[in-house]
This record gives sequence, structure tokens and C-alpha cells, in this order.
Amino acid sequence: MMRPQPRPTPESAAVRGYYARLQRTMLERGLLRSDTAPDDAPINARILAQTFITIALYDEYAETHRAFVARQTADHLYRWAAPVHMALTFGASIPEAERLTDTATVTTYAARLSRLTHLPITLAAEPANFHVLVLNEDERRAAAPLLRALIPGIGADVIRTVTEMPLSTYCVAFAFPKPGTYTYGQALAVIRGEHPDLMRRACYHEELAQALGPANDSPHARPSIFNDDQEFALLTKQDELILRMLYDPRLTPGMTPDQARPIAQRLASKLLGGNG
Repeated sequence: MMRPQPRPTPESAAVRGYYARLQRTMLERGLLRSDTAPDDAPINARILAQTFITIALYDEYAETHRAFVARQTADHLYRWAAPVHMALTFGASIPEAERLTDTATVTTYAARLSRLTHLPITLAAEPANFHVLVLNEDERRAAAPLLRALIPGIGADVIRTVTEMPLSTYCVAFAFPKPGTYTYGQALAVIRGEHPDLMRRACYHEELAQALGPANDSPHARPSIFNDDQEFALLTKQDELILRMLYDPRLTPGMTPDQARPIAQRLASKLLGGNG
């Protein structure tokens, strides 16, 4: 039975219109590309190894006493060790057709990520350790109680980041390490329900992948979705290789950039046939 959909508020309708115009503009500018191994952005082993270190062992945000601030910071290698069970939750405002499309997208993408990482990743109901929320403007602003219920002990800074997202932030993800470890135990992704189809799909591709460990964005990562310039909308060949490297057993959680670099160079050479 089709559920009646709440009427969008003027605020949510305005946000939907804004992103529809933005997507058209980006496509006109040649952004949000769907090709994954473009001839105009070739990679070699040296590029792949350096991109891996930048994306997987640096963080684009530093945590202050009140919030997350944009600042490139050297970090350790983080990844999952346990199976990932994703729960996809839609706000009441999200149309039925969008729910069906997005559920199919996430199911297929989770299987792809699982093949790349050799980590069991499934879309399931309870118990979930990776919550993916699709909310409109009003639902997201009021999401604090939902966030506290889904992730007990979630920090106030994370809640503020979600509920106070500016229009310039299209979507967001957080991965939470188990206490005292470099392995993740829970994750959260928040997707704006007002996005048109391609921008919404791009958000799923970036945030679900980043919550597996490659947490940074870099203007030098190309071709890649781990780059805030929005040139590429969907997971590229280089992004796939980064995920494969991150979950290679020769790398271990807790490694520093200096410890991981020589191993990453060998892995990149092997993956690309020594093309450096």
C-alpha cells in the first residue's frame, strides 16, 4: 500500500529547487562525470600510492572542543574488521519512488564495496552498525533525538554537524572507532532527500565508501570522488584500487603514513603492473 507523503514545507521545497538548479549547472560545466577510468586523467603506481596515503591516512577534519573544522591532519590507518550491516532509514517526507530507487542503489553498491574490500557488507534491518539516513531539511534539523537513539553516546559536535549542515555540504558521513582501537564499530551517513537523482547517487557513492576508511578529500585526487571539486560523481577505478589497498592484510590498523607508505608503494606497483 502506498503511504501518503507529507507535503513539503517551503524550506524543503526551496532546498530541492536549489539543488536541482545546482545539478544542472554542474552538468553544464562538465562536472558530476560518470566515467570511471577517463583518458584525460591517467594514473600510475606513483600517483596511486601517493593518493592512497593522502586519502586513507590523512583526515580532512580536525576535531576541536566544539566542532569539526576543515584541516588536513596526519592520522592513522582506520578500517573495519567486523561485518558491516547497513540500515537505510528514510524520513517520512521521502517519496515512495525515491525510496525504491535508493534501496536498489545502496543494495547494489554495498555488494560492490564488499567485493572490493573482502569485508561482508550488507543492507539489513536490525541490528545495524552503519546507519544511512535520508532526510529532508526539516527532518534533518530535528534529527538530534533520532541520532541519539541510533548511536548511544554520539557526540554533540556530530549532532550539530548534521542538524546545522549548510547548503554547501551536500551529505556527510562519520565512522566511529571502537574505544582504544583503530577499527570502526559504527558509522553514520546523512543524505539530503532533496537532491536530484544523480547528486543523491553521488552522495551514496562517496559517503558509504569514505565511512569504510578512506576518510579524506584532496584536490589532487583525480580521477576520484574523494575530491570536493565534484568532477566525478561515481566511484572511479582509482577509488576502487584505494579500497582494495586499504583492506589488504599487509596493511594493518594503526599504521602511520610513514609506516604505510612503502607497503602502499609495493601494492600500487603490483596492482598497476609496475607502471610508475
